[in-house]
Amino acid sequence: MIANLPMYHRSELVEAHNEFWQLIRGNLAKVDIDTPEKLSQDAGEMEVWVRPDLIFSQTCSMPYRTLIYEQVTLIGTPDYGLAECPNGYYRSAFIVHKDEECRELIDYKNAKFAFNMEISQSGFVAAKAEAAKHGFFFKKRVCSGGHLNSARMVADKKADIAAIDALSLKLMERNDDFFERLKVIQWTEPTPTLPYISGPNADADLYFECVKSAISQLSTDARKKLMIKDLIKIPTDTYLALD
Repeated sequence: MIANLPMYHRSELVEAHNEFWQLIRGNLAKVDIDTPEKLSQDAGEMEVWVRPDLIFSQTCSMPYRTLIYEQVTLIGTPDYGLAECPNGYYRSAFIVHKDEECRELIDYKNAKFAFNMEISQSGFVAAKAEAAKHGFFFKKRVCSGGHLNSARMVADKKADIAAIDALSLKLMERNDDFFERLKVIQWTEPTPTLPYISGPNADADLYFECVKSAISQLSTDARKKLMIKDLIKIPTDTYLALD
């Protein structure tokens, strides 16, 4: 058995994620579902997502719809209460260095674009869709391996622009000194947030109620750190319809 919460894994959230998992474990135990004691936060994401003994994880909508949706059970979608987004949706900010004078996305068509990975909805796919509206995509690209790395590259002027999802950006604003060297020039269109999943034979409705209850049981401190408001149901077809 394995479980993890890899998508917003950073040191400031370790205790909050552990609390969230213990609450989920407790609720699953009440309906006779065995779970691992601890989260496997250092395990490879794709390796975990396709394991038949997966108990719980959070994935990105891009790999979910293109690679794994037939191998996992969609549990539900967390709602972070993000501005200008429907419940359970998020969007990405195009960030540049605060000293940049250009204010329009089209002005950066020849800029160096930092992205976390090509299978990222928020860091790559959403950015590509938004740039396409202006008739381009960045030819100069550098893969950073993570949103935090991409943002830091822009802050340090090692890249010119990046697309960072709204929740990651809020976490950077709260925890990272380099955030003060960044500014937002544009947002992408909202899409459903990163869904919670389990293995292929999980009872989706049962899991949904257990996780939803765990969210309501979070301590004030953990809820503030994770910024999670609720769990909602967004159909698989909605994810599969994304470009």
